[in-house]
Amino acid sequence: MTLRHLQIASTLALAVLLLAGCERPVMDSVQHGYRGTGMVQVYNPRILATQAEINAVPEALPAASKEGPKAREVYQNVKVLGDLSAAEFVRVMTAMTNWVAPKEGCTYCHNPQNFADDSLYTKVVARRMVEMTRHINTDWKNHVADTGVTCYTCHRGNPVPNAVWFTPPEQNKGANFIGDLAGQNTPGKLVNLSSLPTDPLTPFLLQDLPIRVNGETALPSGNRQSIKQAEWTYGLMTHMSNSLGVNCTYCHNSRSFSSWENSPPQRATAYYGIRMARDVNNAYITPLTAVFPDERKGAGGDVAKVSCATCHQGAYKPLYGKSMLKDHPELAATP
Repeated sequence: MTLRHLQIASTLALAVLLLAGCERPVMDSVQHGYRGTGMVQVYNPRILATQAEINAVPEALPAASKEGPKAREVYQNVKVLGDLSAAEFVRVMTAMTNWVAPKEGCTYCHNPQNFADDSLYTKVVARRMVEMTRHINTDWKNHVADTGVTCYTCHRGNPVPNAVWFTPPEQNKGANFIGDLAGQNTPGKLVNLSSLPTDPLTPFLLQDLPIRVNGETALPSGNRQSIKQAEWTYGLMTHMSNSLGVNCTYCHNSRSFSSWENSPPQRATAYYGIRMARDVNNAYITPLTAVFPDERKGAGGDVAKVSCATCHQGAYKPLYGKSMLKDHPELAATP
């Protein structure tokens, strides 16, 4: 073998090694539609292994007795969980500490000199979050079903959930040859570092703007759907896909993305999930803006808000569908 042949062989071997390193291990795919239709979910086993650790469920505390005096009769200033027995109340407070502030302990929300005191903003926020959790489990069953949510669904042992978002400062709209950039070309994590509008959440998970791609009528009469508007929708869909760790065909039919009749049932679940996030942001989170200190707010002075990623964190179902609510029925419904 000549030197030239050796050079070619070594170059090819190096190329094979480099390409093999692009995706390791080999990707897995799961077909959930007819062959040739593109209804396939593609998974990276390496990422799935990491996701399994993130979505592990902590062991539940031993159940507490329902007997005995109510929490409101034993403790002062109990405004939300006073319907529980004193033993149940202590159990859920202990669980919340483990879920939200395991390092900081009870004093993350409570004044150690007076647990009834409301001077710490974290206690005021936590009380409202318990009300929010009960609201979700009561009024949004068309999204969370009987699996429900607990504080751990979002927090996972962190005082601030890992996946929250702020509305970014308004982009400079100065005149240039491009015109209004519409939030584009400033790659952000919410849109997987693409050139799509970098904030697809404010219009849809805070505001109630139409989520559209195609118009339902011919141009020009009555059709106000534009390519520009579709780009915002694609940004939201990109965020949802990343948040759940799924392809577009998890919710959409590959032959007709717009057809509800031919879509998988997950699309309806996602429809309600968008509206649930919007409801939670507007009814429970943004009204707390004045309560949060400045260091907990975004560059525009807004509070951290929830999105699909806040609960899902890369899993098609939060915690891969394992319910913690069955062990904490006190959070299941609004009394």
